[in-house]
Amino acid sequence: QVQLVQSGGGLVQPGGSLRLSCAASGVSLDYYAIAWFRQAPGKEREGVSCITSSDDTSHEDSVEGRFTVSRDNAKNTVYLQMNSLKPEDTAVYYCAAAGSCHLSPDYWGQGTQVTVSS
Repeated sequence: QVQLVQSGGGLVQPGGSLRLSCAASGVSLDYYAIAWFRQAPGKEREGVSCITSSDDTSHEDSVEGRFTVSRDNAKNTVYLQMNSLKPEDTAVYYCAAAGSCHLSPDYWGQGTQVTVSS
């Protein structure tokens, strides 16, 4: 059974940092692109960042320069490092595994809440 288990969300003040983790079981993430999505209340889900199986990364414009995505294949885990957080980053964040950053995901994490507030 394939599972993507997320951790690392929470409440942080504006300007702060959080690191989200996405750990896989039942599948090797080596061969997958891992995308991070977020969904804020009342808004549609949007793609945030993605890392390919060859470690190329891409980010949505609003997080470029603030968010970094990386993978540790030995731990079968992908990370989303979020710095200089803003209130508008508040959302439920999801990781997802896909054949590429442009394909619909095959597997999804359970989601984790990130709240940026003073």
